[in-house]
Amino acid sequence: MNLPHSGPAMDDDARRTGTPEAWQATRAQTTLATQIMRHDDEDGPASQRDIGRQVGANERELFVSCDPALAMQQQFEHLNPEFIAVHDVGTTSSRKLLAGVAAASGRLVQRLTIRRQGYGTPLATLEFVELPTTDGSSLRLYTTEADADTLARQAIARKLLAYSRLGVVIIGELPPHALESAFKPLHDEMISGPWPNRHLLLLPLSTSNAAMAQSVELGRGTGVNVRTTPQVTRPADAWGFINGAYARVREHLPPSPPPAGRPASPGRTSFVMPREESAAPTSPLPLRPMPEVPTARERPVAAGGVLQRYVQQLIELTGMVSVCVFELSTGRDVVHAGASPAAPELASHGAELIASITATCRTLGLGHAIPEAAITLGAHHLLLRPVPKHPGLALHAVLDKSHANLTLARLQVQRMDAVFDEQS
Repeated sequence: MNLPHSGPAMDDDARRTGTPEAWQATRAQTTLATQIMRHDDEDGPASQRDIGRQVGANERELFVSCDPALAMQQQFEHLNPEFIAVHDVGTTSSRKLLAGVAAASGRLVQRLTIRRQGYGTPLATLEFVELPTTDGSSLRLYTTEADADTLARQAIARKLLAYSRLGVVIIGELPPHALESAFKPLHDEMISGPWPNRHLLLLPLSTSNAAMAQSVELGRGTGVNVRTTPQVTRPADAWGFINGAYARVREHLPPSPPPAGRPASPGRTSFVMPREESAAPTSPLPLRPMPEVPTARERPVAAGGVLQRYVQQLIELTGMVSVCVFELSTGRDVVHAGASPAAPELASHGAELIASITATCRTLGLGHAIPEAAITLGAHHLLLRPVPKHPGLALHAVLDKSHANLTLARLQVQRMDAVFDEQS
């Protein structure tokens, strides 16, 4: 069997079959590590901006040959879609907000599954809502809380914020040092780039002034306009702030698309959100009542108990970044406070660490008790210990090495055991 080969003959064929310009579209596609599969009837402007292939009423999938974050970056740069990204810091409210907005606008929460090319293995799943606009097109609202491994989820979150038209950060009730630690990776990413987004909106769930102070530091040296709203307690309030901020952002969008028959510039989308005939911004989307999102101050009561009070007191310790109580048998998180790492990661990895230490102790004949461990990493300390008077539960805490003294922190954590004496 004769296989085609490259060389002068192939070059001659290329010269005979067309001009170099005729190959520009092919070259552009081969630079992407992902493929966008379309139906034959998807030739309108909206379909050209869609990422992935429609496989169900509320399901899309994207096959990639690189890591999910890089694949999304390539899609954003190639398609230049218009969207808003909502990110959580010290809370888990973005998905609830997404569900509330979907219910209020009569839309379904949709999913984009990123799969490995050739095998179909799911690498990440993103959730979004497509909201109607006045010209009949749609605007996507993404949550950065993707279903993926920790590194992939963090990388995807950064890309969503970086390439959104408006990035929204919902901030839970965190002490200043924890908020500073949570914002530092985001600030570093904004400086190192690429970071096309010029607008960030911070939505604090508490009355703390830390969010306002950190917003100044977050925008310093980045060229990004960072604004902080008053305290947010209801989804409708959050959506009102987001909608108002986006209306202001639209005033700085590129001019309208070129006239019919004239192609848009390569790599640029022709999608522009419509403007009203007057200078006034478009009125917000009508909302029906949405389910309440509990604030940080309401969550301890909802969680009902001494364990929530325990972790809330621990997160106030100097240098404490994230803390979680979890089940040893299942690796399931029970209560959590703080920023990243999130509760599922602290719980699962904490259970793995304790299981490994326990197995080593048994092998060496050193006993079967649940261990208490302090681990020092490059920039953080980890604390692992059983929870007093709660058999089967353990604590996994992460401290910022630059702010926390490990010896002092261990003593302070031990003193917090007194909260369980109050219960009895």
